[in-house]
Amino acid sequence: MRIQLVEGDITAQEVDAIVNAANSSLLGGGGVDGAIHRGGGPAILAECRELRASRYPAGLPAGEAVATTAGALPARWVIHTVGPVYDARTDLSDTLRSCYTRSVAVADEVGATTVAFPLISSGAFGWPLEDAIRQALTALRGAETTVEEARLVLFGSETFAAAERVFAA
Repeated sequence: MRIQLVEGDITAQEVDAIVNAANSSLLGGGGVDGAIHRGGGPAILAECRELRASRYPAGLPAGEAVATTAGALPARWVIHTVGPVYDARTDLSDTLRSCYTRSVAVADEVGATTVAFPLISSGAFGWPLEDAIRQALTALRGAETTVEEARLVLFGSETFAAAERVFAA
């Protein structure tokens, strides 16, 4: 799988699947989650409500992933994954990496060959930036998949520059 770093807006990526850094409710929220729900429109929320009523009545567990339509976004699917909230006293790195590997596995299940990822858990969930980048790259580089291209879409020039440093190391 080819890994590409992109500075920009994940909702504008023309790929087969866009990964959503969702909250466990699957019903929208702030940050990336809110932007994806707003950009994709009501079709995404409708499918998320169906998932909550059937497969995930208690919400999507951290580290897991599930696909819905992408609605009005320039993708076929949104793959929702819930990152862990950073806690300096507890190592949740495996759960964070699982967000990426489970999302890639779901991409394989739906037939996606290009996937755009946000930097999961690095915003409101408090994961330190450089380690979040390192965890993402470690997971993506180690994933066994038929996905051809994974884009790590980074919001802002400082985040993009940090990702370039970590990528090159």
